[in-house]
Amino acid sequence: MPTTRPVVTFDVGQTLLELDAAYLAARLASQGVVVTAAAIDAASAGAWASYEAEIRAGGEHHPWKLLMERWLAGAGVGAGAGPGRHALVEWLWQAQPTHNLWRRPVPGMIDVVDALRGRGVVVGVVSNSEGHVAELLAEVGWGDRFAAVADSGRLGVAKPDPGIFAWAAAALGADPARSIHVGDSDAADVAGARAAGWSALWFGPQAAATRAAGAPARPGVLVAADADEVAAALATWPAA
Repeated sequence: MPTTRPVVTFDVGQTLLELDAAYLAARLASQGVVVTAAAIDAASAGAWASYEAEIRAGGEHHPWKLLMERWLAGAGVGAGAGPGRHALVEWLWQAQPTHNLWRRPVPGMIDVVDALRGRGVVVGVVSNSEGHVAELLAEVGWGDRFAAVADSGRLGVAKPDPGIFAWAAAALGADPARSIHVGDSDAADVAGARAAGWSALWFGPQAAATRAAGAPARPGVLVAADADEVAAALATWPAA
């Protein structure tokens, strides 16, 4: 039976944890590749634009290798001597289960999680990942924060397929009418949540930029630029 309590789920990558540019730079340095964390951070927007476009085009639901190829290219990696980008991406992918690159906490977001839990909200995770999200959350000290973790790498279904939200709803006892998903990808997080009958909170710089450009509000979709705005949006959600 669905819970009477509201349910909030979070994406992980770029929502709870973001790519740790310094960590990636150090990993690449171990392969003889010199790149700065600043260059990696600067390449983020272009890489994520490619990721979103791939999902919107109906391609792979978790195009990790495409994302990383574009990210490294934008940072100037693989253009000269040393290992090529394709080989580096394969090496990073194989190591991802034990050396996850998404390990830098997004400022303020775990505080939002804790505040929700303090209010009695059921909190979970819905993530397109490689099958080791629960282990990553435990590694960063957050393993006890979430009532259930829906990891596409374990379930075989990925956002925006509403099936992953159906799994989360069953695990959390969620009523879609009282459930909202927070994530940075319009193509995966927002589209998937809405297809499952949930509300969505589109989070991050792309969401903020779209709002600033005057995009009209969409039914069932909230927008937040940062953790403070997420907290404010969820403080009165769901409306009585």
